[in-house]
Amino acid sequence: MKKVVTMGEIMLRLSTPGYQKVQQAQSLEVHYGGGEANVAIGLSQLGLHSSFVSKLPNNDLGYSANQFLNRFGVETDQMIFGGDRIGIYFLEKGFSIRSSKIIYDRSGSAFARSKVTEYDFSKLFADAEWFHISGITPALNEEVFQLTKLALASAKQQGLTTSFDLNYRSSLWSFADARRKLTQLMKDVDVCIGVEPLQLLDEEGREIKDNLPENPGPDDYKEIMKLMHERFGFKYIAMTYRNQLSVNHHRLKALLSDGRDFYHSSEIDVEIVDRVGTGDAFTTGLIFSLINQYQPQAAVDFATACFALKHTVEGDVSVFSYSDVEQFVQYKNSFSIKR
Repeated sequence: MKKVVTMGEIMLRLSTPGYQKVQQAQSLEVHYGGGEANVAIGLSQLGLHSSFVSKLPNNDLGYSANQFLNRFGVETDQMIFGGDRIGIYFLEKGFSIRSSKIIYDRSGSAFARSKVTEYDFSKLFADAEWFHISGITPALNEEVFQLTKLALASAKQQGLTTSFDLNYRSSLWSFADARRKLTQLMKDVDVCIGVEPLQLLDEEGREIKDNLPENPGPDDYKEIMKLMHERFGFKYIAMTYRNQLSVNHHRLKALLSDGRDFYHSSEIDVEIVDRVGTGDAFTTGLIFSLINQYQPQAAVDFATACFALKHTVEGDVSVFSYSDVEQFVQYKNSFSIKR
C-alpha cells in the first residue's frame, strides 16, 4: 500500500449548533481538524496508507485528537507529545447572505512550540512515497518555518514526491511575508496547490504580473501558472475555483497544469452543509490520483469530485471512500438512493 506522510497542526474545532452566532450559542459541537490532518484522513478513507506527524499536549485533549486520527485509519506512530495546549478554533457557520466566521485560539499550542530537533525525518519518511504540507504550517513562527524547510528538503533527499498547498491565511502573516518565505520553500516542491501568494514573483521576488480582472475566471490563471512552472519547476500546479451564488450555494470547478497543457474539470453545482476542509478534500483527491498515475484529466476530475462531495458533510474531514467518489464521478446527475 502506497504511503503518504503529512505534517502540520491538528486543532480542536468548536462549532455553534446549526447556524447560530456565537452570542446565541449555549453549547458547542466538537470536531477535530487541520489542513494536513484532513488530508491524511481523506487519503486513508480512499485506501492509502497515511501517516500524520505533529506535536500534541500530553493530556486528554491531545490523546483525543490522536484517537480521532486513528479512528479513520491514520498512522500516528511518530506523534510527539509535550507542550501545554492544543490549538482551538471556533466556527460560526454562515447562511444565505451572512458569511461564516472563524475565531482562532492557537497561540502557544504544542505544535507551534515544536523544535526542529524533535523530528527525525529518516524515520518519518521511511517507506513513504509522498510528503504533503501546507502554507499554514510555516506561517506559525520562524522555528516552524525552519521545520517545514527541513522537512521538504529531507523528503526530496529521500526520494519522495512533495506537495504543498499554499493555503494563504492573512490572520497568520502578511501577503508580503508569505510571498517571501514561501518562495524559499518551493525549490523542494513537486506539486503546488493554489497560486496565491506566489503568482506574481520573479526570481528576485519582484512583482511581474498584476493584471487579473476584478472577478477572474479559470482561464485568467493560465498565464500565471505558466510563469510559476518556469520560475519554480513544478511538475503540476492545481487550483480550485468557485462561483459563489450565496454563502450556501456554489458552482465549483478546478484547473490542473502539467507545464504543457491545462485541464479543466466540469462544473459542479453544490449546496453547502460545511465548507471547512473542502480545499483539503481537493488536495486529497489530487494526491490520490497522481500517486496512482491517473492521466491529468482524470486526476482533476477525481480531485474535483472529492472537493465537491466534502461540502455535503459536517466537520473538517472528508469521509468518502474510493467507491463513493468514483460513483459520483460516473453518475453525478443521479440522486436516487444507493442500495
